[in-house]
Amino acid sequence: MMQYLEEEVMIAFQIYTLLARQGEAGADSLQQYETDDKVRGLVDQFAAEVECTVLTAGRQLYLIPLTRLSPFHMSNDMLKKTYLRGSAVNADLYLMYLAVIVFIGGFYDSYQTMEPTRNFLNMNDWLTLVQERVDVLQEHGDELLERLSKEFSYRWVDIIERWNAMDDIKENAKRQSGQTISRISFLDTVRRFMLEQELVNQVGPDELDLTEKTKIIVQRYFMEAEYNRGILEFLYSFKESAKEEPHANHF
Repeated sequence: MMQYLEEEVMIAFQIYTLLARQGEAGADSLQQYETDDKVRGLVDQFAAEVECTVLTAGRQLYLIPLTRLSPFHMSNDMLKKTYLRGSAVNADLYLMYLAVIVFIGGFYDSYQTMEPTRNFLNMNDWLTLVQERVDVLQEHGDELLERLSKEFSYRWVDIIERWNAMDDIKENAKRQSGQTISRISFLDTVRRFMLEQELVNQVGPDELDLTEKTKIIVQRYFMEAEYNRGILEFLYSFKESAKEEPHANHF
């Protein structure tokens, strides 16, 4: 059994405490984590005990929940309360998850692509990509989607209905202060969530790119069926096998 000095244990615990409190830790913690194998091993053990992993991205450390069992996993109720309107239902959450998946997928060509193949995604292109996925889902038919909902724990029919119920504003509509444009407005809410969770950077008035944190998560976990539960393959393979279209090979 490996022996630890009291100083090593305390340093590791301080780093973990900072990660647990803030979700991230800066350059000093990163240096200690990277240069001391014992400290790194202890921090990783502490994280594993709460169903999390520690990621290095840029000059930061991040604590990332791996399962819904982790106490650091943001609950559905918290997501509704923090980011969605007061009357939000589970369908809004499912649609939010879909929008995030589609946004990230817009940067990659396939499961084999480890690096993004585009520099940024604007809001209107994102809206178009979400519409494409919803259209593909509708091609399955309600009966099959209801059956698949049990397999993936995603209410696909509810997602389609929620999206279709929003005002059908032209994709090139511009967001204006005080004006509600339902689909763009909804994506703007998801944008705010991703910005606050440091998943994206705002690089222009309507343009977003992926953070280093997100790129690392994609490389290690996003494309693994163990973590995405086969949802990516389901969302994209149907369209690819059915017909060849622009974006069809996008993930």
